[in-house]
Amino acid sequence: EEKLVESGGGLVQTGGSLRLSCAASGFAFDDYVIGWFRQVPGKEREGVSCFDNTNGRTHYASSVQGRFTVSSDNAKNTVYLQMDNLKPEDTAVYYCHAENVYAHDYWGQGTQVTVSS
Repeated sequence: EEKLVESGGGLVQTGGSLRLSCAASGFAFDDYVIGWFRQVPGKEREGVSCFDNTNGRTHYASSVQGRFTVSSDNAKNTVYLQMDNLKPEDTAVYYCHAENVYAHDYWGQGTQVTVSS
């Protein structure tokens, strides 16, 4: 069974840090782009960052560039999102997503990140 499990969310003060983890199982991790998305109630889900396991490339939304760092540990089938200098507007449910070139994709269940002002 294909599965993505996020962890590491929580409550942090403005300027603080969190590290999210996305543990994958049941599919060929190395062949997938792993993305982080976030969603606030009443708004559309937005892309935050992604790590392409096929070539090591990364991408960041302009709103998190310079504050967030995405990385991948292929031995553990896990992608991390290091979030530094957090702001209240980063508060959201963060989701992990995996997709390959054949458009096979999977979503995690989400983890809540709350940044207090």
